[in-house]
Amino acid sequence: MAQQMLAFLVSFFSINTNILGIILVWVLALVFGAIWLACYRPPLISRPWLWVVLAAGAILAPIAIAITAFPLRSGISWVYSSFWSQETLAQWSLLVSLPWVYIFGLVQEGFKLLPVVIYWWCNGRDIEPKLGLAAGAASGAGFGILEAQWSLNYLLASGWTWGRVQVGGLVALAGFWESFFVIGVHVASCALAGWGLARGRGWQFYLLAAFVFLFPTYSYVLVGKGVVTGIQAEILIAVWALIATGLVLWLRERKSKGKSRA
Repeated sequence: MAQQMLAFLVSFFSINTNILGIILVWVLALVFGAIWLACYRPPLISRPWLWVVLAAGAILAPIAIAITAFPLRSGISWVYSSFWSQETLAQWSLLVSLPWVYIFGLVQEGFKLLPVVIYWWCNGRDIEPKLGLAAGAASGAGFGILEAQWSLNYLLASGWTWGRVQVGGLVALAGFWESFFVIGVHVASCALAGWGLARGRGWQFYLLAAFVFLFPTYSYVLVGKGVVTGIQAEILIAVWALIATGLVLWLRERKSKGKSRA
């Protein structure tokens, strides 16, 4: 399994060998991340350490994905198979998938929150909730950008060309659409966790952040079981990203206005 993880980490940056394709993927991933991060207006100039938080979130992305893809997935599968037969698991797959999808979210949110926790700790465990939210958004953006470049590289390496758009229309852009909105979920969930950490309710909002990230992952299960189509899942992910972003921004503005009145 260690060799599988190492091979995955190497391929994380080398799926696509086309130089122009690699440049395109990185440009798109960075633009996507910048758009979502701009919504939170993080003080990147006055608080340059937020750039370190963003970079740390990016560095941790492939590690978190590798852990969930290999040892964690294998461990959960072993636990399930110890109690239920494959027939039972297949019959109740929509239900039994929920716990492991949530555990995946806990792991990924934990990795994303780690740079924020370090930032919070270095500041004497006392930062403004708005700053905690901004730090979470920065870490989530870094994580999402790295994941997006991997997803988009995989998409191009699978043979995607602009000709698919000419033949299939906008449906052929679904992979790009998904990467854009998944970054939005990454940013919103970690921003929420960062806000909760600064408010002294870190573990509660950490659990909530994992729930926010549950739906995009669970949508793949729904597609696999034929509950929704791939396009419907892409639309639902987009709606979920917008709702999560709107709620976190509302929380940010609501709390800041409340403080200004006080």
